[in-house]
Formats: sequence, C-alpha cells, structure tokens
Amino acid sequence: MSRGPSGAGEGLTYGALGLPLAFAALPLYVQLPAHYAERFGMPLAVLGVLLLLVRAADALVDPWLGRWIDGRFALGLAAVHRVLLMAAALLGLGVLAVYLPPVREPGPLLLWCGASLVLTYLAYSTLSVLHQSWCARLGGGDAGQARWIAWREGAALLGVVVASVLPSLLGMERSLLVFVLLLAGAAALFLRARPPAPRPTLQQQQQQQQQQQQQAAPGETPRPAVAGAWRSSGLRRLLVVFMLNGVAAAVPATLVLFFVRDRLQLPAWEGAFLAAYFVSAALVLPLWVRVVARIGLLRTWALGMGLAVLAFAATVWLGAGQGLAFLLVCVLSGAALGADLVVPGALLARVVVHDGVSGSAEGAYFGWWSGATKLNLALAAGLSLPLLGWAGYVPGSRDAAALTVLAVAYGLLPCALKLLALLALWGLLGRDAPAFRGED
Repeated sequence: MSRGPSGAGEGLTYGALGLPLAFAALPLYVQLPAHYAERFGMPLAVLGVLLLLVRAADALVDPWLGRWIDGRFALGLAAVHRVLLMAAALLGLGVLAVYLPPVREPGPLLLWCGASLVLTYLAYSTLSVLHQSWCARLGGGDAGQARWIAWREGAALLGVVVASVLPSLLGMERSLLVFVLLLAGAAALFLRARPPAPRPTLQQQQQQQQQQQQQAAPGETPRPAVAGAWRSSGLRRLLVVFMLNGVAAAVPATLVLFFVRDRLQLPAWEGAFLAAYFVSAALVLPLWVRVVARIGLLRTWALGMGLAVLAFAATVWLGAGQGLAFLLVCVLSGAALGADLVVPGALLARVVVHDGVSGSAEGAYFGWWSGATKLNLALAAGLSLPLLGWAGYVPGSRDAAALTVLAVAYGLLPCALKLLALLALWGLLGRDAPAFRGED
C-alpha cells in the first residue's frame, strides 16, 4: 500500500486543486460580508440571515452529494472527471456572479446574491467532496494520508495568500479573472492525478453487505449509505470536535475585516494580516506532519488547539493602531492552524477504514464532513452578524461600546469554543471510541 505521494510532481497533481478552492473560499466566506455591507449597504442582520439560510441549506445537501459522488466513482474515472470539469465551470461562473452583480437595488440584489451563492456553494461542495474522497481512496495509513493532505492544504494556503493580497494589487475584478484561470489550470492538472484504489469487486461488496446485515438489529432493515455513514459512532464523535473547532475558526473569519477596519482602524494592513496568518501556516505545515508521526493525530490536534487559544486570547485587548501586536497574533495563530489542516481529514480517513467502507462509501462520509463545515460557517455568520447589529455595531462605527462587543465576539468567543473542542477531543481517547483507540 502506498505511503503517500512518491514525489513533488505526484503530490502537486493531486494537491493543486486546493489552491483555487481556497482562493474562492476567501472571498466567499471571509470577504463577502464586508463587501456587501460596505459597498452595497446591505444591513448586517439581513446579510447574516441570508448567509445562515443559504449555507445551512448547502450543508443539508452535502451528505447526499457525497453519496452521489460515490456513485460517480463506481462508474469509473471518466465519470468522475466529467463531474470535476462541470463543477469547476459552475464554480468559476458562480464566483463571478456573486461579486459582479448586475443589479444594485436592495430587493433584487438580495435575490441575486442568494441565487448566485446557492449555485456557487453547490459547485464548491462538489469539488471539495470529490477532492477529499479521492485522497481517502488513495490509502496509505495515517502517515500517508497526512502527506497527501499536506500537499492539498499547502496548495490551499498558497491560494488564500494569493487571494488576500491580489485584490489590493489588481483590484477585485481582475483578481477574479486570475482565479478563473487558476481553477482551469488546476482542474486540467488533476486529470493526471494518481487514480484511487480500485472499487471492491461485486463479491467483496456482497460480503460487506452481508456483514452489515448481520450486525443490524433483528428485524431492522439496513439503511441507505447516507444514513449508514451517520450511524458510525466514530464519525459522529469526530464531527462534534470538528464542529466546535470549526465554529471557533469561522467566527473570526467572518469578523476579521470588521475588526481590522474598525477596532484596529488599519484597513491598509488587511492584506498583510491575512498573508501573515496563512504564510505562517504554510511554513509550519511540514512540522505538523512530523509531529503527527511522533505523537499521533489526536495529541497533535490537541497541541494545535492549545497553541491557538494562547495566541488568540490577547486580541480582545488590542485597540486602534496596534498593528504590530496583531501581526504577531496572526503569525502565532497561523502556525497553530497547521494542525487543523493536517489532522481532521486524516482522522476521518481512519474512521472510514475502521468502519470497513474503504473504496465504496468515502463520499458519504466526506459529504457529512463537508456539510458540517458549511454549517460551521452558517452558524458563525447567522449568529455573529445579527448579534453585532442588534448590539449597535455597524461597519465604520467608532462607538466604544459597540467596538468592545466586536472585540469580545472576535477574540474571546472563539477561544471558549476551542476549549470546548479540546474537551470533546479528550473523549476520543476514551474506552468507547474504538475507531481512535490505539492510534495514540
């Protein structure tokens, strides 16, 4: 069994698609709230509710989308490649539609934003689930999966760095055209990626179905693959940790531009802050891969969470003009981010192997995973933006009380959620978590 990519070329052909996906994620999940609030005057409460509804709906679709992708894998590589190209084309068109709306009136603009986001999120989810499922099907154990994921997430980090600095250099419109070109190039490169392991033979599938029927309770009808994935205790336990940790990351991602522009009053530093965060994560990523090999996946993730809390807690006390201090926070918290990038996907691949569905149902598992990611982002936007609006904060505010609420939401709330995630992570080492027992 392969222990990972055999060289830089093989790692790049698989991982390069992570670059345009991350490039798209930054404007869709980080820059979009500030863009629509400041350029088009959309109220934060309205924007937050819209994002909550669209992202939550997107999250509900992902488990079934993952199962559908499993079906494409069953039909062969040509079917998977067709899905890849179709989704890439829709993603490119969708991002352009979101950021270049042909209308400006509040009502039509709200409808256009919602409809274009639905299209874009669906295409983005399809590519993401396909990309992650492909990796899980490559096998390689914990170490091999960590290396494949490191290539994917390393490319993703490069993508967000480019997306964070390019608009200030070229403007948003030209930056989006660069994104479309990068997406086309990465999709073409992915067509040459190492194919995943062959699907189990019909006899193996029948044996697996018989085992599932024998394990089912008397009189119970085996459930569809989507529901079957949810029955996995390892998946459910991992999702609890993933969602707590994910919301902790999604809240500051939603609020960072408001924090920089109004609390720190340093809008010219936006690109530098984002670049510092993601470049730091990229530089430290190989170190986290070595840490996994030394202390295991779970302890590595716990170490990353602890470092993130220590680095990020200071932000609530930062005020106007303290750019260097916040730059240091970005570097340290970015270094901690590497564990979040490498570990969770490898743990999910471990659950897939433990549950005996390798080569047949990875998409269903990663569909739930992708749905949880979207739900994290939906909750972050749907809760934080309306609450800030109701607390009296509006973009451009200099009111001390409103800015204090912004600082608490941006700095302390994520730390509290990270600590809850750490507590849930501790439970994965328990006696009733067999999918993780013995790994550490």
